[in-house]
Amino acid sequence: MYERKIIPSLNCGLDLIGEVLYGKWKIRLLWFINEGHKRPSELQRKIPDASRRVLNIQLKELEEHELITKIIYPVVPPKVEYSLTDFGKTLIPVISSIGNWGDEHQERLRSLILKRLDLNSGE
Repeated sequence: MYERKIIPSLNCGLDLIGEVLYGKWKIRLLWFINEGHKRPSELQRKIPDASRRVLNIQLKELEEHELITKIIYPVVPPKVEYSLTDFGKTLIPVISSIGNWGDEHQERLRSLILKRLDLNSGE
C-alpha cells in the first residue's frame, strides 16, 4: 500500500479540500452515491474506467474523511451499501457548482484538453 513520505500542507481551505477530494474518482463517487447508487457494483457500472481496487481505495478514503458511511448487511453473500453522511451532503452543492461550471465551458475545456493531448503525443 502507498505510504505518504511528505506531510501534506494543511494551512488553508484549498489545501484541506484538495487533501480530502484528491483522487480521480472521488467527486464522481460522492455524486453517484448522492443520486442513490449505493452498492459497489452500481458504482462500478457508473464508472467503468475505474478498477474495482481503485474504487475500493477511494471509497475507504471517503469513509475515513467521514464523507460517506459503509453499511454491511449480515446476509450471505454480504451486502454492502454506501451513503453520504450529513457532512458529505454539505459537499453536494459545491460539486454541483463545479459541474455547472464545467458544463458552461465544456467546448473550451474539451478543446484545450485535446490540444494538450495532441502536443504530448508528439513527444
